[in-house]
Amino acid sequence: MTGQLAAAEPYTTRWEAAVTAVDGRDVTLDTSYFYTESGGQPSDRGRIDNYDVVEVRREDGAVVHTLREPPGFGVGDTVLGAVDRTRRRYHMRAHTASHALYGAGRRLLDDLGYGGFDIASPSIEDGEVAPAPENGKVRIDFRTSTDVDDESLVEMERLVNRVVWEDREVSWTSIPLSEARERDEIAFNTKTEEGVFGSSDAVRIVTIGAPDGEDERWDVAACGGTHVRSTGEIGPVAVLDRSNPGEGLTRVEFSVGPPGITRLAAEKGAILDASAALGVPVEEVPDAVERLLSERDGLQDTVDGLQTRLVAAELDGAADEVVERDGHTWAVDVVDGVGPNDVRDPVREAVGDVADVVALAGRDGSTFVVVGSTGDPPAGEVVDDVGDEFGGGGGGSPSFAQGGGFDASPDEIVEYLRRE
Repeated sequence: MTGQLAAAEPYTTRWEAAVTAVDGRDVTLDTSYFYTESGGQPSDRGRIDNYDVVEVRREDGAVVHTLREPPGFGVGDTVLGAVDRTRRRYHMRAHTASHALYGAGRRLLDDLGYGGFDIASPSIEDGEVAPAPENGKVRIDFRTSTDVDDESLVEMERLVNRVVWEDREVSWTSIPLSEARERDEIAFNTKTEEGVFGSSDAVRIVTIGAPDGEDERWDVAACGGTHVRSTGEIGPVAVLDRSNPGEGLTRVEFSVGPPGITRLAAEKGAILDASAALGVPVEEVPDAVERLLSERDGLQDTVDGLQTRLVAAELDGAADEVVERDGHTWAVDVVDGVGPNDVRDPVREAVGDVADVVALAGRDGSTFVVVGSTGDPPAGEVVDDVGDEFGGGGGGSPSFAQGGGFDASPDEIVEYLRRE
């Protein structure tokens, strides 16, 4: 037998077995269909007689079941093993879905390699997989030179759900290792091959076949996990997002079953809300959003122009009230409705033409001041002087500086800087 008994017969979830060892809460049976964690698929949970199985692991080739409490049975007794069917079924569907997604990647991505896989065990409520979209996420890592963009994710989701609809046969068998290594279509991943090899010369292969009347199989991979018999059993798949866990890797996350249904419903609700808000059919939402963005950019350009004119007007007013301090001319005024970034360039341009020192004070959450100078006195020293008087802080170069957080109004700062 290559791999685990649970993987060979994944639909077996009830059986009788003889107890071969008991060590505290750890129990070993002569036959076990509990799956032990391997290759990214979590272990099964369930019961042995009336005792909850809280952990399953493999030791020296045997499956060891850790119970919640020490059992009342002993070596030689016959017990009933029972795998949690909801959890097992979910893992079978999710694991097969990862193969279907890799098959989609074969058709969309260049230089494809298998970089990893993981199922997050789902929360189960009242015997059902909880529908929360973040529940039981599955991820697969692709090694590829292709940039997996939003369009790629949409197409992956479409292809996977198409394969589900086609209800393709899923099969598993053992073949000689030498043959497997010679077949280019078989996906291997050294990080997740634990459980694949039963001996040095055999490997377990899982295949998603071709639809009736066709020859091209969807995916062929070395795998030791549990799977459904046909892709139609997977149910709806929702592709969630992508990330980059390492160089050359693209991680794609997806949901299967109730969490996937919840995600797809949320996305449908969001696009319908957008359609209603924009007053256009669903298929026209992208164009409508593009138009809004263009209009927003145009309005922003208008606002920027008005702000520039506003600052220029304030500088004109300051030019009419230039004061002299320590042999240098100062143009100082209050500016309203703009932030420090809006006045930086106008202040720089006014230095030397309007006065030796140009300073504008305003409020953008808190009071700020922007100072430009010919270098004498240095702009940074002017801002430091304001900070010493009113708190706050800032800094800059001899030609330009700014500060904020002052415990004073813009008018008070202007009055202070205009002092003779």
